[in-house]
Amino acid sequence: MRAEDKPLSVPPLLPSYTHAREEPGRRRLKLVPRLPESRPASAHPNPLRARQPLFWAALAYAGGLWIGRDAWRPPSWWLAGALVFACASVYFLRRRPGFSRLLACGAFVFSGSLAFQTCSPNIHSAEIWPADGSETEVIAHVVSEGNVQADGPGSLHQRVDLESEQLGSGSIAQKALIGIRLNIYSKQSTRYDLAEEGAAEAGVAAGAEPAMELLRYGQRIRFSATLNRPRNFRNPGAFDYTGYLREEGIAATASAKDSEIEKLPGFRGTRAGLYLARIRHSILQQVHKVWPEEAAGLIDAMLTGEKSFVERPTRVDFQRSGTYHLLVVAGLHVGVLAAFVLWILRLFRPGEVFASAAAMATIFVYAAVTKEGAPVWRAALMFAVYLATRLLYRRRALLNALGAAALALMLVSPNALFGASLQMTLLCVGVIVGIAVPVLERTTEPYARGLRNLDVLTYDRSLPPGVAQFRIDLRMVLARLGRFSRSRLPRFLLIYGLRGLFAVLGYVVISGTMQLGMTLPMAVYFHRATTVALPANLLVVPFLQLLMPAAVLAVVSSYISLWLAKIPAAVAGFALSGITGTVHWLGGLRIADLRVVTPAPAVVVVAGFSILLATILIRKRSRILASAGFALVAASAMLIWKVSPTPKLRPGNLEVTAIDVGQGDSILVLLPDQRGLLLDGGGLPGWTRSQMDIGEDVVSPYLWWRGLSRLDAIALTHAHADHMAGLHAIMANFHPRELWLPEGIRQEEIAGLLRSAAQFGVRVAYRKAGDSFNYGGAMVRVLAPNPDFPVRVAHRNDESLVMKFTYRNTSALLEADAEKGTERLVSSEKPAADVLKVAHHGSASGTNYDLLAAVKPRFAVISVGSRNVYHHPRYPVLQRLQEAGAITYRTDVDGATSFFLDGKSVTVELSGLR
Repeated sequence: MRAEDKPLSVPPLLPSYTHAREEPGRRRLKLVPRLPESRPASAHPNPLRARQPLFWAALAYAGGLWIGRDAWRPPSWWLAGALVFACASVYFLRRRPGFSRLLACGAFVFSGSLAFQTCSPNIHSAEIWPADGSETEVIAHVVSEGNVQADGPGSLHQRVDLESEQLGSGSIAQKALIGIRLNIYSKQSTRYDLAEEGAAEAGVAAGAEPAMELLRYGQRIRFSATLNRPRNFRNPGAFDYTGYLREEGIAATASAKDSEIEKLPGFRGTRAGLYLARIRHSILQQVHKVWPEEAAGLIDAMLTGEKSFVERPTRVDFQRSGTYHLLVVAGLHVGVLAAFVLWILRLFRPGEVFASAAAMATIFVYAAVTKEGAPVWRAALMFAVYLATRLLYRRRALLNALGAAALALMLVSPNALFGASLQMTLLCVGVIVGIAVPVLERTTEPYARGLRNLDVLTYDRSLPPGVAQFRIDLRMVLARLGRFSRSRLPRFLLIYGLRGLFAVLGYVVISGTMQLGMTLPMAVYFHRATTVALPANLLVVPFLQLLMPAAVLAVVSSYISLWLAKIPAAVAGFALSGITGTVHWLGGLRIADLRVVTPAPAVVVVAGFSILLATILIRKRSRILASAGFALVAASAMLIWKVSPTPKLRPGNLEVTAIDVGQGDSILVLLPDQRGLLLDGGGLPGWTRSQMDIGEDVVSPYLWWRGLSRLDAIALTHAHADHMAGLHAIMANFHPRELWLPEGIRQEEIAGLLRSAAQFGVRVAYRKAGDSFNYGGAMVRVLAPNPDFPVRVAHRNDESLVMKFTYRNTSALLEADAEKGTERLVSSEKPAADVLKVAHHGSASGTNYDLLAAVKPRFAVISVGSRNVYHHPRYPVLQRLQEAGAITYRTDVDGATSFFLDGKSVTVELSGLR
């Protein structure tokens, strides 16, 4: 072996060489020595063991908020407890510091409970308008602009948020300040186009009839409409729509025709609000000038948070692929924009303080311009706290910075903690800084830092021994490469290749840890298992990092020249194509649509505790404990995915539950042997102009709350939207084995449903009058439709599938939307039943005296929407039911209503009203 091939022996004093110097005319490096310096053992403390007092204070305060919500006590109790714990903490501060910190956490717990129970609501809790459904004259001004959009040929609408000034009914008027969400609609022959802003503001679109005028911030208007209090679907597991609007300051909703709105003189609002509204609208206008319509809608969402131009199928693809956060302007967008600003400023070397201040100013202006509101302001606050801690040389106290931001947010708005947005934001950031960053600190980050100043040998002294050895080995490799090439290209490729490798590894660790940590809220709030979220985010986030600065540059340059904006717009378009292509590809995979039931409370507690314990163990010096902490997070994710809670069933009972789906039908029938059958899936008629899917957004959450992950069969009673529209989502989410259809149903009306059945391998079975069979331990008897009974076009409801379920000596008759003609046939069969599902939502066209005399129901339930335009249920129907002695329930009043037939008696259970 030649001498130059022998391994290099590193003398102990190598770190004491001050620097490497290249002698003129020679390639060999000469080391310039200096005397070793002494340094204290604490010069480089372990950053993973740093204390995080604000993090634990925020955690304790959050626990107090949860306790205060679920366990009411007089405020004086919480105040006394907080004072006692605080004083005890001060007393033990010097005697027993550890116990003192524990007592301080107790003081924060009591303070959180006190804050929750003493905070005042942000809107009026009392209804100050007529509750009988009559119209109210409203004078109000716009506080949040919308966008005029087309619903179809000749149909336009816009949605604005108002603050009322005066409410009146008849000759009585009173001053009132409440938030109103107003939907304005009209019939026009043209579509409003943001690119035709000048014509639109004049009320005329180019070459067309007058279009709907966009209401602007501060504009005063007068209109008459029925004010409705926001209402939740009253099923367990339903989305808290009322609370969502309450957080936005909305106390009532209303609809009005554009032609009936009177514009009033004057302006109400603030100058700052006016300028921000103008800037926001101007940005949207420029976006629609620079990019094509479909791309512009997504750019709107990713850049400003305006999602009104993003259709529901696109949103679903983002949800399925685990990338929906790209459409919500929050932490990721703020971080990308701030990092871009810092990178630009560092090119000019303005100083750390100036660069951080400029980045803070940028993100706060950006937060003010976007429409997301609270989420983006939370992200901006957290990033500002992070930048401030960097200036104070506390770069490793990331959990402390998170705790400070979270504590500030909860102090300002205690109720915000119970919203999905804040919980997911805090958990996402907490998992990253509490688990992912410490993992990187133990693995790749030291070696990534070791690539800096590679020729400065004294830098080795500040690094761990393994990293110093890595630098020595790297110098040896570079020296060997220098023998074969005098170019600096090999050096460049090796160093920057290693930097890229470490960056990719860090990105994988952060993304993977984040997806594992977000498994819990994704299961609780969206019932999705993020099976493809990791590869999807690995692919799309780099595209977003390219899209955000390119889109900002394109919009800014478009004010100078649209031609000048073409290059950054093309770059943003390329990045957007990469995002949408990845989302549609991965979101379209069957594995991406894995849905999970609502986790059991015990699983939620275990998963949350595992994440908290992992943040503690990961900071321990022991690699075994640190590895165990990371494994806990992975195990908690698998627990949520694999461990399904016990379904909420009553074995040996026939259950019939009318689910609250508004003005529609969806009946859950659970058989004695625990088979599940769903009759109808609810739905909205096309004229509602809503992208809501009742099957996905209402029925499925209730079934998941019940712990049901599969259905044995679904049935469509007849082909009307309020019964059929939700079944597509039900079929995709619960994969039933059978689809029951009424004999004689028109195939062209259910073509889409049949395609879905073929896609998911669902067997189709047709039922008709006279069929009788045992199913799941109960006898099913089909009473309609009768193929021999002619159905007139005007009475299509008589095509309804009517069935009677019998379990021993108890039974239920489910009438769907049957009308008088079908009811005569049903009555002739003498279908006595304990429970009657009233026909056609309580319409006067059904539930006649002959039917009630034949059925003799003890209980009746009406599936009906609150404040529906059909005025269901009709008073004569309610009167006939009362005369028949039936105890009647309504889903609009009682919510989901369950009847349990045990073969001898019937018990009724009502869901809690929200």
